[in-house]
Amino acid sequence: MTMTSPYPQQAPYGSHPQQAKKRKWPWVVAAGVALLIATPTLSSNDTKTDNTSSRTTTAAASAPEKPESRATMNSPVRDGKFEFVVKTVQAGLTEVGDNPYLIEKAQGQFVVISLSVENIGDRAQGFSPSNQKLFDGQGRSFDSDSSAQIALGSSDIPVWDDINPGNTVDVKLVYDMPLGAVPTSIELHDSLFSGGVTVALTP
Repeated sequence: MTMTSPYPQQAPYGSHPQQAKKRKWPWVVAAGVALLIATPTLSSNDTKTDNTSSRTTTAAASAPEKPESRATMNSPVRDGKFEFVVKTVQAGLTEVGDNPYLIEKAQGQFVVISLSVENIGDRAQGFSPSNQKLFDGQGRSFDSDSSAQIALGSSDIPVWDDINPGNTVDVKLVYDMPLGAVPTSIELHDSLFSGGVTVALTP
């Protein structure tokens, strides 16, 4: 006869009912597929970026530089209502003036710029030699010498005057520059606030 224990049987110590394991492999497979799809796209974008950058760099390196255009002597140039033609440059003068009472002596050397000025507008326009700036090889700017221009006596407008439309005047601008300084360009203006035009005095 089999005896039945009055106490219910217990599971051995340390053993627990097994829980149902979640299936993770579908997520792993999906992640792998997404990575495979994204990799060629990223690689293609990087290649396109590299190619575009390379083409841009090559184009910039191979593009020829545009030569800087400069106005030169004996060629008409315009600023505002005036057309200018720079004709001659005379440097190294220690004094100017034929009248012994009006002779002006240079602090360094006088440089005389001869030019014609034509009014191409439809009304009178004032011309002032003091608006015209001379530059040397060091980039220094020089103002005209009014006293020397009056003493020189061969300029149609030594200080200031109006030029009527269609008229042309011959002007001589005088600058007092240091000995050894070389005039390289002149900036011509039809007024104090105009943009100006630069004429090279050396080749």
